[in-house]
Amino acid sequence: MESANLTHNEFSELVNLYKNKVVNTCFGFVQQKEDAEDIAQEVFIEVYNSLSKFKNESTLSTWIYRISVNKSLDFIKSKNRKKRFAFVQSIFNKQDEALPITDENSNSGDEILEVNEQKEALYAALNKLPENQKIAITLNKFEDLSAKEIAQIMDISLSSVESLIHRAKENLKKYLYHFYEKNLK
Repeated sequence: MESANLTHNEFSELVNLYKNKVVNTCFGFVQQKEDAEDIAQEVFIEVYNSLSKFKNESTLSTWIYRISVNKSLDFIKSKNRKKRFAFVQSIFNKQDEALPITDENSNSGDEILEVNEQKEALYAALNKLPENQKIAITLNKFEDLSAKEIAQIMDISLSSVESLIHRAKENLKKYLYHFYEKNLK
């Protein structure tokens, strides 16, 4: 299946088939819908440009997931580099800018605020995980992939995936325990 031999309609069908899965996978890593959609576009550009390199050593969906994970991680690394650079620059420029305070939910109920706090706590806890644990738990819990599928995507053994998922759950319990302990008092 070479991209040069792929018709416009065939590629459109491929995008339609995997678009939601790719966007959801990316969202599991970046937690911003717009960023996830932008990364998904990059994923499909990569898929189109690299389709001739696809060797059928895994399923097409596994290959696309792997590209999605890699593009998401590249985005996070790039974003973190920019944040560090801006922070260092602000120190040397002595720019002490206050963070803007937004009141998006001022007219919403306490329940919406609580759900948003819980989401933020979950994403913060996910971001504390080592990269491989984060990948494994995100693909397992957010994408509902089996350990076998994750092993193919991550190119590691099934037992390694199971171990990563177990350790990720244990770490998330620790991180989230502190959040709920603080907020339940």
